[in-house]
Amino acid sequence: MSENTQKESAPGHGLTRDVIAEMLMKNFQKLPDIDQKLFSYGSLYLGGNAGLAGLISNSLYRRALNVTQARVSTILPMAALPFLTTCALYNATVSNPLMSGDLLCPTCCIMRGALVGLVGGCLYPIVLALPLNIGLASRYSTTPMPEKGTMLRFSMEVSRPVLRKMRAVMLLQAVFGSYLGTKHFDIYAKLAEITFGRGEELRD
Repeated sequence: MSENTQKESAPGHGLTRDVIAEMLMKNFQKLPDIDQKLFSYGSLYLGGNAGLAGLISNSLYRRALNVTQARVSTILPMAALPFLTTCALYNATVSNPLMSGDLLCPTCCIMRGALVGLVGGCLYPIVLALPLNIGLASRYSTTPMPEKGTMLRFSMEVSRPVLRKMRAVMLLQAVFGSYLGTKHFDIYAKLAEITFGRGEELRD
């Protein structure tokens, strides 16, 4: 089923997705170096910001729960996991669809970039840091733990000031993700013009 879907013709030009991807990749080297680097490594910049957001959210939760132990063991996963997740999400939803000719809408590209920046680059690190630091607080008894059945309320109370302080980071990640999506679609437009001729590949 997936093989048949992959071989379907993409709308508007009668070429299969495999052929389109191959043609785009062959002409990728004809782009300016700065465009090649931005398209190839743009997701790493967004992932780097996500790793930084992970460290910030981890620090805020540690302060809120008075956790001073296991600093290194929380820093590594809180930097690495958001970085890897955000890079993978961006490549799966923006970069790869562009290079296979499946993403032809500039607005969709911008929205996907913004959502990846917001969800993968900020909300995911916050959600990841919460149980990690609650577990440490419980293990080292740095903060009184709630009774059974009230953990959700406790988590919301602890997270409220953290979310408030992370609003600027959320906005920054969403803006940067949308900017990256815009730049990547512009680069794709140049590549499509080189490969298919002016405007032919840009029609939805």
